[in-house]
Amino acid sequence: MNTWDTFDFGQEAEKLLKWLGGYGKDQEGGISRFLYRPEWTAAQKALENYMEQNGFVVQYDEIGNLFGRLEGKKYTDETILTGSHIDTVKNAGLYDGQFGIVAGIIAIMYLKEKYGQPLRNIEVVSMAEEEGSRFPYAFWGSKNILGIAKREDVEKMVDFDGIPFIEAMRKAGFAFRAEDSALRKDLKAFLEVHVEQGGVLEIEKKSVGIVDSIVGQRRFTIEITGEANHAGTTPMGYRKDALYAASKIICEIVDIVKEYGDPMVATIGKVEVEPNIVNVVPRRTLFTLDARHTDKNILIEFTKKVMALMDTIAEQAKVDIHVDMWMDVDPVPMDGTIVEVLQRQCEKNKLSYKMMHSGAGHDSQIMARSVPTAMLFVPSHNGISHSPLEYTDPKDLSDGIKALIGALYELAYT
Repeated sequence: MNTWDTFDFGQEAEKLLKWLGGYGKDQEGGISRFLYRPEWTAAQKALENYMEQNGFVVQYDEIGNLFGRLEGKKYTDETILTGSHIDTVKNAGLYDGQFGIVAGIIAIMYLKEKYGQPLRNIEVVSMAEEEGSRFPYAFWGSKNILGIAKREDVEKMVDFDGIPFIEAMRKAGFAFRAEDSALRKDLKAFLEVHVEQGGVLEIEKKSVGIVDSIVGQRRFTIEITGEANHAGTTPMGYRKDALYAASKIICEIVDIVKEYGDPMVATIGKVEVEPNIVNVVPRRTLFTLDARHTDKNILIEFTKKVMALMDTIAEQAKVDIHVDMWMDVDPVPMDGTIVEVLQRQCEKNKLSYKMMHSGAGHDSQIMARSVPTAMLFVPSHNGISHSPLEYTDPKDLSDGIKALIGALYELAYT
């Protein structure tokens, strides 16, 4: 890498993504790289070696987050952090998570070669876990960086093979973070580059998305209980049809969401019917509701409307209803100053960009609790993610890296 001014960031990113994607390659043509599994350990080790060979100061924290640092020369107690997560869902693609790590490595190597030592430290992090694919716990990596992960939340967890969380962690060579260990106070900004996992940027022909907020989420399980009865001999007026009540509620919810308009979204993702027989009036229906918005007050208002609606329809249909709201995550705004830095660099480098929100959760929503944080998106072809068909054009990869380079330069060198 000698001709940095004419260097093709997209081609280099593709090369590194394919190399890294070899760790955890599965029989279905994708990547399955779960927390503390051998393929996860091998990927972290490969990154460790690669960064050491390219002049990074490399270290792990207690639980397995991997950091590669370019030391600052003046403000040595201040660090600009970038990166993303190394774990994947089952049968994943090449881009989700690991592109943010690759982008950070390339950006820091470029800055070092072109401008030398920064005023502040710049670090890239390969976070141990974000997806929750092996154990029912997400954001293990970022929560440990901030010291908010709780030992008791995972001590009794087992994976799909019955292997305890603690056993898997220790076998991989890691341990719980010491509860009395000091938290990092040097982190002055966190920048995460990620594939969009949606189709907006591609449809609008933008190569970069600057994320100004991450949506809040509320998830519900709704169970409706009526009365099973004969489909031929039970008059319509005497029925307690659980599926009829559920269908009315679902249609009304979708209509309410459409009235709100963007960025409100809601999804009925799972439906169960009992006894699920052609000639029996349904006795029980269970369905799920996932609602998301960037404004917490609107989520609260929507919840009240839907709860009242469900009670009314259940009463009219003469059925019982039970609602369990089992997830309530507030929206997370990104840091305005860091967002302005990204916007300024996109304009300076003549990159086609869009201000947007993220409809999916990311490590950034955890980091933003304590560290000024912002995100960059690059397009996902056809909006596909969490799939071997995941793809981002090298030009878009390049533009995302260029935006990151500009932001890291402004934050660490000036």
